[in-house]
Amino acid sequence: MKFERLHPKIIAIRSNNTKSREEKLLAICQILQDSIDYYNWVGLYFANHEKQTLHLGPYVGEPTDHTIIPFGKGICGQVAVSNQNFVVPDVAAQDNYIACSFTVKSEIVVPIFVNGINIGQIDIDSHVLNPFTENDERFLEFVTKQISTLF
Repeated sequence: MKFERLHPKIIAIRSNNTKSREEKLLAICQILQDSIDYYNWVGLYFANHEKQTLHLGPYVGEPTDHTIIPFGKGICGQVAVSNQNFVVPDVAAQDNYIACSFTVKSEIVVPIFVNGINIGQIDIDSHVLNPFTENDERFLEFVTKQISTLF
């Protein structure tokens, strides 16, 4: 399975002592986009709990205007509140969706926890309808656990 082959690569990036945290986070985003053909935009948002906002961190893919997202708004904002994975098979069917590009057809967002607190999330957009499976969720949970060790 493609996901299992990526586990050691993600661990190697996380464990690299010559790169900064930002460089490691960007490298993780890059390897995900490069390795999984339907991961067309991969980014990280980090929470500011005081202001109840998410702030865009490292990402790969098309530029986005959505650099700050209020908690509760869009898929990412909903995950900041629910603390649950959110898989959107068809973004056109979502009422509370923030459109990034007409090419985005689906999205998956998985929270990142540090000491039980949702500090952010990984957000992946796809140009394909309904590509995300439970395997994607389990893999991205592994990725977010690796990311959490950087904080």
